[in-house]
Amino acid sequence: MKIQDKSIVAMHYKLMNDDGDVVDTSEGQEPYIFMQGTNAVIPGLERGIAGKSAGDKLHLVIQPEDAYGPVIKELIRTAKPEAFNGVEDVKAGMSFTARGPEGQVQQVLVEEVTEEGIKVNANHPLAGKVLSFDVNIVEVRQPSPEELDEFTQSIDEMDQPGS
Repeated sequence: MKIQDKSIVAMHYKLMNDDGDVVDTSEGQEPYIFMQGTNAVIPGLERGIAGKSAGDKLHLVIQPEDAYGPVIKELIRTAKPEAFNGVEDVKAGMSFTARGPEGQVQQVLVEEVTEEGIKVNANHPLAGKVLSFDVNIVEVRQPSPEELDEFTQSIDEMDQPGS
C-alpha cells in the first residue's frame, strides 16, 4: 500500500538542522505513527513521503516555508524584568509559557538578559531553519474504524468556536 491521505503511517526518522546536528530521532524507540493528511507532521515531510510504501528509505531536505515557517521578527521582543516576577534568576536558554497579545498561550525562549530587559523569542525553535530528515517507512495501512472516528472527532473539535 502506498501512503495517501487518511492512511496510517509508521516510520522511523532522524531530524537534522542545517548544521547537520540531530534535533530529534525515533532511534531506539517505537516508530512514530500518524494519519497522513491530518497535519500531524510538517507539510514538507507529509508531501515528501506521499506515495511511498513500507520499506522505503529516503532523505528529505525541507525549506522553512514547508516546515516551521520563517522567523517572525514581531515574535522577538524585550520584556521588562517585572514580567518574570517570582523567578529568581532568569537566564538565556530558559523557556516559559506566556500570553500573547490576543491572550493566546505561547512558549517563549529567553535569548538574552541585559540591563535594558529580557529578550524573548516566541518563534518555534526551528523557525527559519532548513531541515533534513532521514526516513524509514515501517508500515502503511488503512485506518481502523476507531482511528477514523477519532480523526473525525478531532477535526470536528478544531472546527468548534473557541477552539
